[in-house]
Amino acid sequence: MDSNRYVISRLSLMMFLQFFIWGAFFVTMGVYLLEIFRGEEGLNSIIGAAYATHNWAALLAPVLVGLIADRYINAERVNAVCHILGAGLLWYAATITEPGLFIWVMFGYFMLYMPTLALVNAISFANIGDPDKEFPKIRVWGTIGWIISGFVVAQTILGWVNIPIITAITGVESNIQATAIPLQMAAVLSLIYGFYSFTLPATPPSEKGKKFSLYEALGLDAVKLLTNKNFLVFSIASFAISIPLAFYYARTNDFIAAMAFGEQAPSFMTIGQMSEVLFMILIPYFLVRLGVKWMLVIGMLAWVARYLLFGMFPESVSLLILGIALHGVCYDFFFVTGQLYVDKKAPKNLRASAQGFFNLLTYGAGMLIGNYLLGWWGDNIELDGATREGWIAGAASFWIMPAILALIVAVFFYFFFWDDKVEAETIDPNVSTLADADPGETSPGTVG
Repeated sequence: MDSNRYVISRLSLMMFLQFFIWGAFFVTMGVYLLEIFRGEEGLNSIIGAAYATHNWAALLAPVLVGLIADRYINAERVNAVCHILGAGLLWYAATITEPGLFIWVMFGYFMLYMPTLALVNAISFANIGDPDKEFPKIRVWGTIGWIISGFVVAQTILGWVNIPIITAITGVESNIQATAIPLQMAAVLSLIYGFYSFTLPATPPSEKGKKFSLYEALGLDAVKLLTNKNFLVFSIASFAISIPLAFYYARTNDFIAAMAFGEQAPSFMTIGQMSEVLFMILIPYFLVRLGVKWMLVIGMLAWVARYLLFGMFPESVSLLILGIALHGVCYDFFFVTGQLYVDKKAPKNLRASAQGFFNLLTYGAGMLIGNYLLGWWGDNIELDGATREGWIAGAASFWIMPAILALIVAVFFYFFFWDDKVEAETIDPNVSTLADADPGETSPGTVG
């Protein structure tokens, strides 16, 4: 028992560092780019392209994991190398003053980082005895790491308690998020975490000797599920809703910083993760009472509500906070419920591929397009995201557009998705079609 607790504590620290590093610079990167590239033409597009680098990497990451970590080298060693090399790229990125080079370096970094999201899960599952019970205890430390990174960069806990750690180390007293310090801090921790990863429990390749399939690595063998009408509608909606979702992740921090919270903005952004933890706990309750369809619809409508709050009431501090707090509904009701739906809908032999396909549609293709769209839209309306005046003038135009897109997707999903019996389809792995028709198209229902 003591040995098991020790392993869980080691894995929990791994998960904490994994997400602390990402949260330390990713949330505030928009503010930093507004400062470092001030005066550059197409600044909004630069920000969108910079955030899109992690979506490009999300599309390609399964190839690296499937080709190397699953077949040739222990997962903990690949994780270590990725973070050590990534540390060098993050530190280099902090010195760059040319937009194109910055974007390419961040793409290189995320090509190393995004595969590690799968690696830490693989390391965890391979070294615990009861995944259903123990993995959530480990994974929650990732969310805690993201939250604490926001407090550290903002140097405050929601404005209540000051924690001037960065000032004590660097001597810089204000506007930390507009400096290269978050990137440098993430680089240092990535280096430490990389060497720590070498000491993690050994996780040998799980697919050693098996022939590599690019088709399977990208989850494309789950495409056969699209012959089911409901799964097709779900997939189209998942892809489409992820386009407006990108607006939140890339621009909310610099928006609320300009409108209300200044350099404390990263701390207030963590309200979203706190809400996420709360609603994660409540998902089983809502799932039984609302069912899959309404859970997904409410999740989509929550994004509409959030963007309307941002666009129509940009000067209301309380409504800005409410918009951030909606993250629990936005994320959990859509993404977590979506993952549960995929798990129930796909037969056992396709579940991993189906989850990969879902991630490909959302974090990959959908948000990739969304990041380029938000950049184009920001430049098109001549948004000045660096000032309060700029956001007051442009908030309605900028945020209403993704609200309309999200509403269109929600309406489409409501009218075309009817799956009152969510269960795995019978699929012959040797053919590319479902065994038969939809399992009911009359009313929404629950998972299981």
